[in-house]
Amino acid sequence: METHDEKHEHSLADDLAAMLNLNGDRRQTLRWLLAGASTLPVLGCGGGSDSTSGTTSTTSAATTTTTTTTTPTVGSCTVIPEETGGPYPADGTNSNSGGVVNVLTQPGVVRSDIRSSFGGASGTAAGVPLTIKLQIVNANNNCAALAGAAVYLWHCDRDGNYSLYSSGVTNQNYLRGVQETDSGGNISFTTIYPGCYTGRVPHVHFEVYPSLAKATSASSRIKTSQFTFPVATSNEVYATTGYSASVRNLAAISFATDNVFSDGYTLQMATITGNASDGYVATLTVAVAA
Repeated sequence: METHDEKHEHSLADDLAAMLNLNGDRRQTLRWLLAGASTLPVLGCGGGSDSTSGTTSTTSAATTTTTTTTTPTVGSCTVIPEETGGPYPADGTNSNSGGVVNVLTQPGVVRSDIRSSFGGASGTAAGVPLTIKLQIVNANNNCAALAGAAVYLWHCDRDGNYSLYSSGVTNQNYLRGVQETDSGGNISFTTIYPGCYTGRVPHVHFEVYPSLAKATSASSRIKTSQFTFPVATSNEVYATTGYSASVRNLAAISFATDNVFSDGYTLQMATITGNASDGYVATLTVAVAA
């Protein structure tokens, strides 16, 4: 069977050029460069320029974490850290092989079930079911629920590939979707548990917009961040069919060596319930400055 790493062929020079040509988070790009070549990401290995797949890590899998997300106390909450959107946001800030790609303007992107492709594309991402429940609160308004905001969420499939960009799934747009927060600041997505690709712990990307109407251009976003999962849950998921590559990749990375979460992840650790047979529910309260 072809391994995930065998699907992608990129030189370090190609990766550096791609990173510097991205219109995304320049601060994150500088962070990679200053960190030295040993931590530079390899594009195309599922996570692209937000991974450290250019190196071979001997770090064993992180021990099971008991960190959970605490719902902010009214009047006192901490804004979730700003993170890179990576090279595969499909929000109009960069290009794939066909040119600039902006899934936010495509009819059908506003949906809660993001497992299948939409807008004329066909295909459904297989994997262990996962429901993602986020509550968006406003740190500038005593941590009150932020109603009427919009969240664009995306992540890789169980093979570590990103739709619209990665080899073999460029004609898919699954595992991407937008939802509007309700009066309690809540949204919910039905998806699959993401795989673990080389150089990154399992994670989900998201952008917060002030309204659904403004969730069509990345220039309107008020927050870009990522969240992650307890290692114990990932190990349970990756013991199931279809995630074999993730077992190896997770064993070679830890939160301490992940280039996004190495500086802390308390505000970005989802609380998980459920099991691999019936699926999981991930919940997280996200504070933004709106």
